[in-house]
Amino acid sequence: MPSLSSLSLGSSLEVKTKDGVKFGKELREKEFLFDKGYLNLNHGSFGTYPRTVRDTMRSFQDAAEARPDKFIRYQYPELVDESREAVAKLLNTPSSTVVFVPNATTGINTVLRNLTFESGDHILYFATIYGACEKTVAYITETTPASSVKIEYSYPVEDDWLVSEFKSKVKEVEAKGGKVKVAIFDTIVSMPGVRVPFERLITACKELGVLSCVDGAHGVGHIELDLTKLDPDFFVSNCHKWLHVPRGCAVFHVPVRNQHLMRSTLPTSHGFEPRGSQVASPFPKSAFVDAGKSKYVGNFEFVGTIDNTPYLCVPAALEWRESIGGEEVIRNYCSTLAQEAGKHFASVLGTDVLDNSTKTLSLCCMSTVRLPISVAKAQDVAAQNGLEKDEVGGLVRDWLSRTLLDDYGTFIQTVFHGGSWWGRLSGQVYLDMSDFELGAETLKTICERAEAGEWAAAKPSKL
Repeated sequence: MPSLSSLSLGSSLEVKTKDGVKFGKELREKEFLFDKGYLNLNHGSFGTYPRTVRDTMRSFQDAAEARPDKFIRYQYPELVDESREAVAKLLNTPSSTVVFVPNATTGINTVLRNLTFESGDHILYFATIYGACEKTVAYITETTPASSVKIEYSYPVEDDWLVSEFKSKVKEVEAKGGKVKVAIFDTIVSMPGVRVPFERLITACKELGVLSCVDGAHGVGHIELDLTKLDPDFFVSNCHKWLHVPRGCAVFHVPVRNQHLMRSTLPTSHGFEPRGSQVASPFPKSAFVDAGKSKYVGNFEFVGTIDNTPYLCVPAALEWRESIGGEEVIRNYCSTLAQEAGKHFASVLGTDVLDNSTKTLSLCCMSTVRLPISVAKAQDVAAQNGLEKDEVGGLVRDWLSRTLLDDYGTFIQTVFHGGSWWGRLSGQVYLDMSDFELGAETLKTICERAEAGEWAAAKPSKL
């Protein structure tokens, strides 16, 4: 990925599709499905997709209803193979190493619930792990002999420190007679939205004999990825976030050397092979456990009855992305827009953008900006209203979220981290600087309301 400093701001933010449609509002109105009056500055949470991909998904859904058995038993396996081939080419890895799961959380669960843990085994993870994944680690440590070790820190930190701390923690566990069996880390942290030196952490895992489990929820379609070069032990990435594929769809990569470890899908389904017994599958062997496919691929081909048509939309999404300029053009636009938006927000709010001295945290399509809300004032307001001071972080965050939606018709993901509130901005092809200029004024206004204590009078949301 080119450094942001090497990009020409003017050219990078004045991009047109091959048909001459400008990235930003013009592309949004032509291709996307948002309500008029709603401004989505939070692409990173759930993603979205253009009309043409929506139409593709609906055509598959129609085919499934027209002849359910023919589609599900015979056509679907061939179609999902086409999707696997398409995403494998994008990620530069053999198609035999990739399958689909509904989301990154399912992928992380699949890894941890398949591994066999013995006394002394540890799961290592970072403080900024996605919450659902941290709870998965907690569940595993409650139900198996495994223990966990957490690297505590708050951003900003330097990449060198993070990698060094990782190595030190592994050696610390070993010095006490334990072993780090698997380490979980992000490509890009969810909140705050910052890039992780995952490439270096994968290398460190190899050097230390630790299995690397990469949560690439913000990965495919967001940053350039070469899985053959990276060679992680396990990697999962949401296609529905940054690749313009419908929800939910994630690519789950396991190299051949580790596929025997992934015996079960989540939930366990027809592809599982119990030891010492045979359980018949209702599906044609030629369709789901074809002789030309590995057990790994066959296992994940059908995992219970559910609408898997999003999996089939990967080729259509990639074709659409190519039609508007291609992967590099999209990445460059989104990353440059996010960084310029962050600078503008910081200027309007009188705060700063979250980054380190080497500027590596911001090498992605998101930017995280400090909000001008005083913690001391918020704690005073809490005390005056009979609320717990240590709850203000979540209370203010929740009020900001709901009020942005209800009063302003937009959304910016916020978090309380390292003693401050932060807002995460997502660059995307359907946005331009005018959208972020409006967003900055909106966020300034709502922060002034929060500083005045409006959040304390709000009733808890029923949602």
